[in-house]
Amino acid sequence: MKPFHATPSRLLSARSGLCGLLGVGLALLLAVPGCEMIEKADRSKARTTRSEQNFELDVEPILRGTIASETVMIGYQPTVVRGYGLVVGLKGTGSRLMPAEVRAQMIREMARRGVGNQSFGAGDLSPEEMLNSDDTAVVVVEGVIPAGAPKGTAFDVRVVAIPGSGTTSLEGGRLYTTDLRPGPLRTGSKQSFPLAEARGPIFINPFIEPDATGRDAINRTSGRILDGGDSIKDIPIKLRLANTSHARAASIQSAVNSMFPREPGQLGETAHGRSGESVELAVPPSWKDRPEEFVNLVRHTSLQTTAPEQTAYAVRRSLLASPGQGKSATWRWRAIGPKAVPVFQDLYDYPEDGPRLAAIEAGAYLKDPRVVPPLLAMTESGSLENRLLAIDLLSQLGTDPRIDLALRPLLDEKDVDIRLAAFECLEKRADPIVESYSIDGKFHLQVVPSDQPMIYITQTGEPKLVVFDEENRIGRPITFSTWSNRLMVRGDERSPNLSVYYKMPGPEPAVVLDAPSSVHEFVAFLAHGRTPESPLPGLGLTYSETIGALHALWRDGGFPGSFRAEQDRILAAILRAGEGEVLEPRLEFEEEELDPDGPASNLAAPTSRGGIAGIAVPVAPSSGATVEATTNPRDTVPR
Repeated sequence: MKPFHATPSRLLSARSGLCGLLGVGLALLLAVPGCEMIEKADRSKARTTRSEQNFELDVEPILRGTIASETVMIGYQPTVVRGYGLVVGLKGTGSRLMPAEVRAQMIREMARRGVGNQSFGAGDLSPEEMLNSDDTAVVVVEGVIPAGAPKGTAFDVRVVAIPGSGTTSLEGGRLYTTDLRPGPLRTGSKQSFPLAEARGPIFINPFIEPDATGRDAINRTSGRILDGGDSIKDIPIKLRLANTSHARAASIQSAVNSMFPREPGQLGETAHGRSGESVELAVPPSWKDRPEEFVNLVRHTSLQTTAPEQTAYAVRRSLLASPGQGKSATWRWRAIGPKAVPVFQDLYDYPEDGPRLAAIEAGAYLKDPRVVPPLLAMTESGSLENRLLAIDLLSQLGTDPRIDLALRPLLDEKDVDIRLAAFECLEKRADPIVESYSIDGKFHLQVVPSDQPMIYITQTGEPKLVVFDEENRIGRPITFSTWSNRLMVRGDERSPNLSVYYKMPGPEPAVVLDAPSSVHEFVAFLAHGRTPESPLPGLGLTYSETIGALHALWRDGGFPGSFRAEQDRILAAILRAGEGEVLEPRLEFEEEELDPDGPASNLAAPTSRGGIAGIAVPVAPSSGATVEATTNPRDTVPR
């Protein structure tokens, strides 16, 4: 081994190595407090991250990875709106009596809308003269804007005469355009911004109220306007994140906009991230009439938009492990779209109800033609609930003669709910077997063949009167009178037509006309008003008057079958929405100054049930309730 010679160059290298070792040792010594500082910083950062948690979410396993697992919906609830309005066209049954504060507000509102201003074509009468007429009445107008409703959404409104006003009837009246606002019913300087307007002809419930007394048991000071409300603002909906994160908010925005891309006429994107804490949603135009469906699809949308088939399989595994999660599975598959269909098709005949119904419902909404046979089988047998579900789902599918041919015999079913469901499905599918006529723009008269005679009327949404059995005729001989003998019908077996006597309220002379004996043609005769353009004879009755006359004739045994009608669901909706109502205006509906010098008065604050203080209102039945008059023409029983 060669001896080591400490040359100058080697000494220099040794010194460098020693210095390096000393440097490493010094660095290690210095690193000890440095590591503690880094750990403290990490712990501080973790604490900061935890402090950004807004709330905790506990979701079922099948919802993991969806928008619902990261957010809650803010602002998605029905909104009760109210206002004072003016009803015109009454025949001396109105009143000039009203509180001074209400009169002052009505004069301001009528002047603002041009009433009495001839340049607006609003007539010669001033606001004061109109309010002083017994042909007008000031009313309280109430309605419920559906949750998430975009601008232009129609809804029914309820109209009630002001208590103590002296108004005896709103029959035949028309509501002038009225602003509807959230929160308490107020007059004066500070009111919430209007969210909707209401207008249109008033529909009076023609059916006798069970607890009413006296000869005229109909409450004529309370009515409704079908689809009379119209929202004038978008009701904002927001997704609030459980954990504040700009990246996560961006992912949610991207997922929603991929699911619901911007449509023609839509002002902005469907989802717009306002911050790392919230994402604002706008209901697309094509979903305007289905905001609840839109919201459910958003909530069940997957944040991971790639590999939809794998996501669909994960939903399937979760459903089979927990069959009670059927509804969530349906929504998840619907949110995934057509690529999920092959994953659940084989479940259409699964032995367990939960997975089978979840798959069938998803398949119907995703328009899978393979779902038709199991749905048709469901319509023929099984529980009433499942039969009705199957009929409803068939209305979601496209043109298919098998569906129409299978549904038509259901119009002859003895169960009235099956008959109505079959009719509504065929109507949605535009089956030509459903004949439809517009009667002077007042309502739609629809006629369907059936060997189970029935008359069905709607009292919400679009006015419709449906006659089952196009051959149904008014029996003869007949002698019938109603409305204190103002309407009389006579007929004998020798004549194919009926003789009708009618006297309008007021000085107009009575008329005597020939009328057809076919029930659906007689309905048209009652409502049609003769004009030069349409000279066919008719009495020109309103929708509610037509129904009232028809119902009275049926109760008298004038024609066979049953009489079925929707119950008043408007009041029930107001009461339900009012139970949890926050009376303070929401932040997005800041108060506006109407008249700084005007009186401010809360004349009729909402009661705890959402009604109007001082207005006695009956408690409405459940939203699904209807009135069915059985085949005994003199029996009317609640369903």
